[in-house]
Amino acid sequence: MLKLEAVESGYGSLQILQGVDLEVTQGEIVAILGANGAGKTTTLRTISGLINTRKGKIWFDGSDVTGIRSDQMVGRGLVQVAEARELFGTLSVRENLSMGAWKTPRSERSEAESFVLELFPILKERWRQAAETMSGGQQQMLAIGRALMSKPKLLMLDEPSIGLAPKLVTLVLESVQKIRDTGTTILIVEQNAAATLAISDRAYIMENGQIAFEGKGSHLLDDERVRQAYLGM
Repeated sequence: MLKLEAVESGYGSLQILQGVDLEVTQGEIVAILGANGAGKTTTLRTISGLINTRKGKIWFDGSDVTGIRSDQMVGRGLVQVAEARELFGTLSVRENLSMGAWKTPRSERSEAESFVLELFPILKERWRQAAETMSGGQQQMLAIGRALMSKPKLLMLDEPSIGLAPKLVTLVLESVQKIRDTGTTILIVEQNAAATLAISDRAYIMENGQIAFEGKGSHLLDDERVRQAYLGM
């Protein structure tokens, strides 16, 4: 479904990604892990079209999408939930979800909305509440819900558990599994390495803009070198 071939990108004169090869097949949960500054978020932003690819190729759903704009990527079925959530703070839950459905046919919006409210029932209770007045956990659920309103083929999540209490971290990661079970492929960047590897089919560990390790989530979780050097475990 998604393939990166020797991708390089960065910001201005600063190069971050240095020949990244990565692949996500349909129906998987794939994690990208690593220390702060390793290039995880840059990888997602490059895939999304928010940062230009300097070298290499990005393939999505059988097509070369290298250099395609972020709004065009959404139209193709690839959606990213940013680390900062980037909700419309003064708009209500209902309005934020509606904004997420701008590319979804009207005939499919009701179904998408029903799924989001079943996944995150608290959003129905907060239906008319402004996003900026909600708790961090509720805002994260809304951010994911808004992305799901576009009915993505591939959902990319950047640090969805950041700043959340342990109970909410568990809830969010459980929701990731439920989303995958409906047929949506997941690419997730996370600092909570152990919990993320436990739900991931495969994972990549980044260091200095490159892939240092890759493998099945369970295998990396059990690898003593990986645990000590990259996961802080």
